[in-house]
Amino acid sequence: MDTDTSHTVDNEQKFWDELDGIVSARCETHELIDDALRSYLAFTSTYIHEEEYLHSEYDIARCCYRLLESALFQANQEYVRRQIVYGLLQEDDASVLHLIAAFLLYAGRAVEATFEMMHTEGSFPRLVELIQARRDDDLGLHRLLIELLYEMSRIQPLTWEDLACVDDDFVLYMFQIIEQLSDDANDPYHYPVIRVLLVLNEQYMCLAHAPPPPSASEDSNARPRLTNRILKLLSSHGSDYRTFGENLILLLNRESGLSPQLLILKLLYLLFTTPSTYEYFYTNDLHVLVDVIIRNLLDLDPGSDEDDGSEEGGGGTKAGEGGGGQRALSHTYLRVLCPLLRNTQLAREGNHYKKEEVRKVLHLLVNRSSMHLAPVDETVIRLVARCKAIDWIRKPEDDVDDRPNPAAEAGTRADGDAAKRPLGMNMREAAGSSLSIMDVAARVEKERPELPAPRRRRKRTGLGAAEGADGHHDNAQARRGSELTVPSVGVRPRTPVTDTGQPRRHADERGRSPFADVDED
Repeated sequence: MDTDTSHTVDNEQKFWDELDGIVSARCETHELIDDALRSYLAFTSTYIHEEEYLHSEYDIARCCYRLLESALFQANQEYVRRQIVYGLLQEDDASVLHLIAAFLLYAGRAVEATFEMMHTEGSFPRLVELIQARRDDDLGLHRLLIELLYEMSRIQPLTWEDLACVDDDFVLYMFQIIEQLSDDANDPYHYPVIRVLLVLNEQYMCLAHAPPPPSASEDSNARPRLTNRILKLLSSHGSDYRTFGENLILLLNRESGLSPQLLILKLLYLLFTTPSTYEYFYTNDLHVLVDVIIRNLLDLDPGSDEDDGSEEGGGGTKAGEGGGGQRALSHTYLRVLCPLLRNTQLAREGNHYKKEEVRKVLHLLVNRSSMHLAPVDETVIRLVARCKAIDWIRKPEDDVDDRPNPAAEAGTRADGDAAKRPLGMNMREAAGSSLSIMDVAARVEKERPELPAPRRRRKRTGLGAAEGADGHHDNAQARRGSELTVPSVGVRPRTPVTDTGQPRRHADERGRSPFADVDED
């Protein structure tokens, strides 16, 4: 792009006035629109490079919204977006790319059709290329590119060709960024990088579960199955990138939205069902994870989604719609809890963390008679039975059927109606609370389990190197730190993988969710 410009300013007010003049110009043809966009990018990128008037990301956002709110954009939205996308595909100047990436990010967050257009025009491979090539360029540009990659990938399925351009070097680079920033849990890089890895894992699961294209039936070898590189590299290099795992637990403890929790839980499920990653986490981190799961299972009402229309094991609805997806979320927590208790260090003699607390939670999940909680569904009963069958959790009295007593629940409701009748409150629609547990929990301040903060790995020395029973260095006090938050993302049901990183498929299981209730034994 030609960056020559005749616009010169000598103070900040003149800069913004000049910018307003550029974006307010009347453009009745595509040629005039192109000229205005070239002037806009050339003018603004000049002052990003010189750092005269665009001192921060806030100032760059102001530049982007000047164009987004202008008559030029409002009258030609699709054409302007497409021209900016073409600029992303073709431009090499770092300052111009900074403005382009920022504009597309803000435009896409306002109208998701922008991200769909980027995908259609082949922006995903370009973003992967730029993120790797610009790792030593402007830090703000690099972060914008990572965020743009995440936002574009979270709302739509990627193609086989898109995911094929993600190689081992790219994924390892993402893990290395997290390790390098492990001393600062509040560093803004933590959020977008972790989210990129989570959404890539989701895309691998989506592609593995998707039906083959029509052409694949003619030549089954034309398109090889893609390996989930997130799981593959954690299987082979997990000991070098443990900070990522610590952050997963940190974020799960922090999150309240449905989609972010499901994204994290799906990856945890794969890690706890793949033999090579059974012991990826430190034992102390697993203790924290058990605490988080216990708390969240008690907070959720798995029967509250009567109107969410979700299938068993599915992703539920968006947070805030229907029942808030609590049923799907509680199912997923139970599906993760089972391999966590059975396959990790917690199954070793002497490492049986909070055995009685876990048993009490499992008992409460299937034995509830409160009028404010919906009846227990069959999936919860089945998943609880699966957890209670684990050797170190099981007790002889578990042979007694744990199913809730329908007669007892009916009697409880009848007693409640009888108590209300003298007060004129015997209304059929008042048989249960209209306020979900999630709504109540949002108004109550709860104490969260203490968490290890991300930390930089240190070389072992002869002095002061203490190992736990599992051979890992455990120091919970030294790893306790700040909290992170992650924006919500969309999720879809996917398929689990085998210990080689490939999807586990059965002839009769196409269309099933990744957490389908199969006999894991």
